[in-house]
Amino acid sequence: MKAAFALTLALLLSQLATAQDRPTITAQPNTVFVSADGKFETNPDTAIMQFNISAQEDTSRDAYDRASKAAEQVRQILRSNGIEPKSAEIGYFSLQPVYDYKTAKRKLVAYRVNANVSLKLKDFSKIAPIVQQLADTDVTENQSLNYKLEDMDAAKTKALEDAYRRARESAAAIAHNSGRALGDLSYASVDTFENVRAAPMAGAMMRVNASAAPAPTEEFTPQSISVTAHVNAMFNLK
Repeated sequence: MKAAFALTLALLLSQLATAQDRPTITAQPNTVFVSADGKFETNPDTAIMQFNISAQEDTSRDAYDRASKAAEQVRQILRSNGIEPKSAEIGYFSLQPVYDYKTAKRKLVAYRVNANVSLKLKDFSKIAPIVQQLADTDVTENQSLNYKLEDMDAAKTKALEDAYRRARESAAAIAHNSGRALGDLSYASVDTFENVRAAPMAGAMMRVNASAAPAPTEEFTPQSISVTAHVNAMFNLK
């Protein structure tokens, strides 16, 4: 009984998976229904740098002032690289008390300021200098770098074009081998999927000497971004 139940369950799951891959449509005379996958791969066009500005002092005023000075250093670094500070975005800002819980009664020992900054760069050549200068000044923490494609809609369109081309070629081959000619498209459904691979920046936490070797990201190519599409299409037969 258990074996029979397991087999029945496996068949049901298989049918559900098939139903998800291919929509249920009513078969029509003199038509052919095909499915195909397409793909478009391209380089990212935007780098996203993220880092934290943190400061901890005995009083909230001192912590705030120290964080303000660190933020001004960051603004100066951006200006020196031809970037307007207003292009950087603040994700969050917090000023919180720090307690010592080693004793039964917690003790206030300091105040800590945390701010998350995000910066989009189109010019990848600016990444290494900014990373180096941020590390040299030691005013930021948790630096990371990821790449993305801003014009994702255009990439999806190209992936769909590739999927449709493959679907039409398959339908044309079926029509030819059955002695028929392929007619117009009568039905189609599409799905697109983004496969964006993040590329964390190695060595961003290290202090960098200006006379040292090139930055960890220099001369390397960002990982490509892949977009795939699935097309279900029904064509008339002549």
